Amino acid sequence: MTVTDRERADFWFDPLCPWAWIASRWMLEVRRVRPVDVSWHVMSLAYLNEGREVDDEYRALLETAWGPVRVVTAAVAAHGEEVTEPLYSALGTRFHNEKRPNEPETIVEALREVGLPASLADAAGDRALDDAIRRSHHAGMDQVGMDVGTPVISVKGVAFFGPVVSPIPRGEDAGRLWDGVLAVAGTDGFFELKRTRTREPIFD
Repeated sequence: MTVTDRERADFWFDPLCPWAWIASRWMLEVRRVRPVDVSWHVMSLAYLNEGREVDDEYRALLETAWGPVRVVTAAVAAHGEEVTEPLYSALGTRFHNEKRPNEPETIVEALREVGLPASLADAAGDRALDDAIRRSHHAGMDQVGMDVGTPVISVKGVAFFGPVVSPIPRGEDAGRLWDGVLAVAGTDGFFELKRTRTREPIFD
């Protein structure tokens, strides 16, 4: 198989989003069963929802949501894009699977797991990183429109919000869902398939 035989996908995530977490684990499964290379990028739910009416519980989440995105952004700036996926995996496992709080100790543990300096946790409060976050955010969201959220996937020059799925598709089930994504990406004028969610995120 040559490089040209492989698909390239770009995946935008906010580390605190449970639906992005599930989709990212699906994307890792896809990578095992289909010829696809994935590039990982941050977006920001806090930035996306600036000025919007949201309920109090979600607003409380958004008030802390800048921190992990800043840490990933700082890590990439200092150590290269290759750290994005492992750091996201380490953070997401703690936030979602282990139900750990979005606190400095959790972030430090994730950094240490992937061999990055614990001092990068200080970036959680560094507003100087926000311009870079906005640029990454817009690189994904400008393709799909600002009336959606995270995750965003771009393939074949077409970007979509989603997939929103629970539980995580595994093995060939993951591959078949990916085949469907490629099919709709290759359909001129395709915009949306949707139904009301009837289950909560399942991370197993």
